[in-house]
Amino acid sequence: MDIEDIDTGVEVLGKRLSVPLIINAITGGSEIGRRINRDLAGLAAKYQLGMAVGSQTVAIDEPGWTDSFSVVREANPFGLIIANVGAASQKEHARRAVQMIGADALQLHFNVPQELAMAEGDRSFKGIIARVEETVQESPVPVIAKEVGFGFSRESAGRLYQAGIRVFDSGGSGGTNFIRIEDRRYGLFNHELDNWGIPSAASMAEIISLGQPLTLIASGGVRSASDMAKAMALGANACGVAGWFLRILMAEGKDSLDRLLNELLYRLKAILLMSGARTWQDLRRKPLLITGPTAEWLQARGIALSCKDPEGCWTFTLDSARQQPGLL
Repeated sequence: MDIEDIDTGVEVLGKRLSVPLIINAITGGSEIGRRINRDLAGLAAKYQLGMAVGSQTVAIDEPGWTDSFSVVREANPFGLIIANVGAASQKEHARRAVQMIGADALQLHFNVPQELAMAEGDRSFKGIIARVEETVQESPVPVIAKEVGFGFSRESAGRLYQAGIRVFDSGGSGGTNFIRIEDRRYGLFNHELDNWGIPSAASMAEIISLGQPLTLIASGGVRSASDMAKAMALGANACGVAGWFLRILMAEGKDSLDRLLNELLYRLKAILLMSGARTWQDLRRKPLLITGPTAEWLQARGIALSCKDPEGCWTFTLDSARQQPGLL
């Protein structure tokens, strides 16, 4: 093959991306947040990437901060833009968040461990599934269930699927650790729970093992072209990156992040070519080897790798002898 034959593009949430990459939720609601969102959205437009904003609750409560989020659509008028509110938000707040930035999709973020680690955080999560179901029914755009660094189990994903969720952002452990961050502020967990959460690769397999038609965004510690390729081979439709890009933007500036994105595109093409794959679909047909802690996790959970997809792509299935009743 010729490297120019490689097609790294994907179709996600109704938009074509040049690479399977979404700049995931980071910030908003401040002047520095506005500048970060503007710079990231400009790069998303240049490279045809998706982009999600940080929680918009602050702008719903204080409309003066609206432009710190709407700048994303201004800088990227035709790209994939994703709104963001908490999973327990009222459906009216979710609708306003979508309208605020002309969003193509809506993230509902789940951050129970973070809330419990915060002195001012929520302590009650009753009724959250019913809220999600209402939002899905009323939302004018697709709704994404997004974990923020602790991962979804198969059981949790199954309940959300029943509530109407068809897009998941796995957000497994391995990236930004919000328990550790909040513990440095308040010390409520005394760093005993710093390792809480489902690792990113395991959470992806847990979600896929539902065996249902869904879209999966892999996130939680994605820091390289190799990480992205592994996630795509595992079955992701796209990857979400936040901390990796933010650190470069803040420490080295927009031009450095621009160079990284250009290099990242080349490395993804190189990985596909070296794997003998012209597209991501071709890569998913290649043999997939899972070892180490991820393999041990899947074995303990009774999740097996299978090749039942009619196109030969790998999928994860739950051992029928160990299947838990009433999940779906």
